[in-house]
Amino acid sequence: MADQTLDATDHEILALLREDARRTLSDIATRVTLSTAAVKRRIDRLQELGVILGYTVQLDHAKLGWPVEAFIELRFLGTSNVDEIVQTTTRMPEAQAVFTIAGDPDALVWMRVRDMAHLQRTIDEIRRSHRVTSTKTLIALDSWQRGVKSP
Repeated sequence: MADQTLDATDHEILALLREDARRTLSDIATRVTLSTAAVKRRIDRLQELGVILGYTVQLDHAKLGWPVEAFIELRFLGTSNVDEIVQTTTRMPEAQAVFTIAGDPDALVWMRVRDMAHLQRTIDEIRRSHRVTSTKTLIALDSWQRGVKSP
């Protein structure tokens, strides 16, 4: 779907929902100067178009005991296909996201772990895959994400 089918009000509604997906239709309507019914129609249309895929909750991972974030670059045997690359880590509860990349490295995996020992065990598990030829780990000191509130 091309972005030109969305107008400035649609983008404003999306920004408000990204800020707080539990925001009421009435609050959104006030902020974008539309009626509640008009906002509801726009949100329904954005869902039908596949622009809004779902709603989620933001967690404080440190309070859940998983405060360490790391990104692991993975390099695979040249005969590995994309599905094999993704499957190497998606079964691991530590994996938050896997990005396959054109070029070097082959993939970037976003991980959350309890501590450095847990990170080491996770890296060792990845390295045991006979298709992974090398890894490089980057540990996040802090982070910021658009639309995500800081704890």
